[in-house]
Amino acid sequence: MTRNDCSLRICIGCVMLVLFAFGPLVRADDEVAEAVLKAEQQRIAAIAKAKKGAVSVFDNGGRGGGSGVVITPDGYALTNFHVVKPAGDYMKCSMPDGRLYDAVIVGIDPTGDVAMIKLLGRDDFPTAEIADSDDVKVGDWCFAIGNPFLLATDFQPTVTYGIVSGVHRYQYPAGTLLEYADCIQTDASINPGNSGGPLFNAEGYLIGINGRGSFEKRGRVNVGVGYAISINQIKNFMGYLRSGRLVDHATLGATVSSDEDGRVVVTNIIESSDAFRRGLRYGDEIVSLGGRSISTVNELKNVLGIFPKSWRVPVSYIQDERRHNVLVRLAGVHGADELTAKVQRGPQAPEIPKPKDDKPDEEKEKPGDKPKIPLPVPGHDAAKKPAPKEVAKYIQSREGFANFYFNSLNRDRVWNGFSSTGDFTKLTEPWRLVGKTANGGEIEVVLGPEKALAKLPGSPVIVDLSQDLGNQLGPVGSGGFVVALHLWQRMLTLEPAKYGDVYYLGTTPIPTEKDSVDVLVATYQVVETRFMFDAQSGQLVGLEMYPDLNVDPCEIYFSDYHEVDGRLLPHRMEVRHGDHLFEVIQIDEFDLPAETVDNKGD
Repeated sequence: MTRNDCSLRICIGCVMLVLFAFGPLVRADDEVAEAVLKAEQQRIAAIAKAKKGAVSVFDNGGRGGGSGVVITPDGYALTNFHVVKPAGDYMKCSMPDGRLYDAVIVGIDPTGDVAMIKLLGRDDFPTAEIADSDDVKVGDWCFAIGNPFLLATDFQPTVTYGIVSGVHRYQYPAGTLLEYADCIQTDASINPGNSGGPLFNAEGYLIGINGRGSFEKRGRVNVGVGYAISINQIKNFMGYLRSGRLVDHATLGATVSSDEDGRVVVTNIIESSDAFRRGLRYGDEIVSLGGRSISTVNELKNVLGIFPKSWRVPVSYIQDERRHNVLVRLAGVHGADELTAKVQRGPQAPEIPKPKDDKPDEEKEKPGDKPKIPLPVPGHDAAKKPAPKEVAKYIQSREGFANFYFNSLNRDRVWNGFSSTGDFTKLTEPWRLVGKTANGGEIEVVLGPEKALAKLPGSPVIVDLSQDLGNQLGPVGSGGFVVALHLWQRMLTLEPAKYGDVYYLGTTPIPTEKDSVDVLVATYQVVETRFMFDAQSGQLVGLEMYPDLNVDPCEIYFSDYHEVDGRLLPHRMEVRHGDHLFEVIQIDEFDLPAETVDNKGD
């Protein structure tokens, strides 16, 4: 057989294969055609819906930028930390409506590479609808919308379509600040400038924020491997980002490795960590964290990466063949001042440039994404162009905060919500509370101006308010119940403005509430107290009093509110310390003093 005969047979075979594969589409098959057209129209409609909330981000000097997405009608939007860092306090954002908007930084999560910004100028922005990213499966259709190579100078973003290639991906920090955990991997093109933009599912619901991409030969061409931060992770941080703070991620306070049987076991643990206080020890096997099963070290790191510092999450571990289920307060990845130093103060010494080829593809500094200017600290960036007057009023600098303006805004919002339960500012001291314990024992608490005392079953407790409160932690086993009640009274009567240093932490789950609560952190003397408020009713539902941050706090959970002299007060207090329920107290009587004309703080 000649070569020409072989070629002819191959060509005929190819034609027959094409006719066999596509014959049904070539023939007039109305049912298939209608299905194809319907799917196409659905895709077009989903993209059109999602596109409306897309944002193209440009720094105010026009030197760089990226992408973002609006999530609330009043203009709050999500993007990447590395997109907003060059811009500093404020930036310019365009939307498909053809308008250019001023925007200011709200809060940043440098470790997770997420930032929240607020677009200004209207209260009816089109928004993205948020999905449950845990429902995303490999093979799902998805699409990315963004500003690749800063092409959206006409205000119209680019759309790329593809599938979900992987879920729950974890990427090690590789010596950088950023740590990508629980990512969604996609082959939809994610190029330089797409950073911070939205990843949608096929129905047009937001499932992630695009961040990293792998690029061929350190160039600018996507090779089909892009990563989006899952929207469920960002949901956990949403309240923290609104606080205007520099947000930190969580660590367990322990290191782990896989043993010869493949179990994830503790190899080292910090004795001051909450995990240690909850009983976790060297050699214990960790089997679950945050409600997700743990079978590898990678899975543990991946799950830890979705939680903010100080959240309290369930942990299950096996010790001496017995399973223990505990709640652990997670520590921070960084020290108290470490994150501020890395993000705001910049390097303490000049950095030595590294060779061009010493970074992995996904870490390559890319046009449109490269940070050029560290986030400014008040008084430390005189060369930076000041914000326009109409924008500057939304910016308030304070070390440790991305924008303290939004922290003050939320602190006042939470307190104003609580104020609807009554005005306590004109009450004099002392307050007297009379009630019973769960076992029927009598209890009396008197909260006076100089001393606070409690008569419970057992020895009475007296706290001298002129002395160090952190050293007067009676009754034994309560962690400081009387001091905690004194600080509760102090907050109610003096309010945040006079209490001491008070800031808004964000939202966090607590054991007694179905939904996350708003938290105000207040410091008086050296004692830190976290006041927890129901976001809907405004009621104070609990507090945690920390005489020292390395010990278990005294926890009081308030419920059974009834009106007393025109004010709502809790008639049930559940007192906990560590793993133990100290007491459940039912208040039968509040003896409140007469009102005064003015009440001044000390």
